[in-house]
Amino acid sequence: MEYTFLSATILLILVTDPLGNMPLFIAALRRIRPERHRTVILRECLIAFAAMLLFMVFGRRILTILNLGDEVLRAAGGVVLFLIAVKMIFPEHGVKLGEDEAMAEPFIVPLAIPLISGPSAMATAMLIAGGNPHRMLEWVAALAISILVTLVVFLMATRIQKLLGEQVITALERLMGLVLTAVSIEMVLHGVATYIRHVQR
Repeated sequence: MEYTFLSATILLILVTDPLGNMPLFIAALRRIRPERHRTVILRECLIAFAAMLLFMVFGRRILTILNLGDEVLRAAGGVVLFLIAVKMIFPEHGVKLGEDEAMAEPFIVPLAIPLISGPSAMATAMLIAGGNPHRMLEWVAALAISILVTLVVFLMATRIQKLLGEQVITALERLMGLVLTAVSIEMVLHGVATYIRHVQR
């Protein structure tokens, strides 16, 4: 699959899943002073951006060190995305984040990693950049836009939740899950097909 700037941006927004993570984010910051929310949100988004940028820029070198091909990463990334998509469509009920956490302000964990920049997001960033490293500036811009979307959603989380309501947010989450399911299956099939052609040579 040849990614365009738009498709890469949309895919990164889907895997960072700002709408789906919004309830968990609100719970994680529930005990933090309201005046600290903006600072925490900005800091955690920047940390998530740095983590994904690291995988995006150095992902191919990591694959070379581990002696793994692009097709293996594509198939594995597709499987991970599929599991994430299934969870988006069929969310686990009663799972809450931050209810029993200490009063300490969250730092890196759990907001930046793994809430925003989880394993699937890092693998996707690596996969996008690895397919065409010569367009790295485009991929970095796509990543920046996806994190910016997450930043805006988190800054307006309380308002969005009140405006849309739980049912609409749940419906949007499941719709994004369906789209991500299709993307993940395409990634797996493409990875398997590429591997088979490589073996048959």
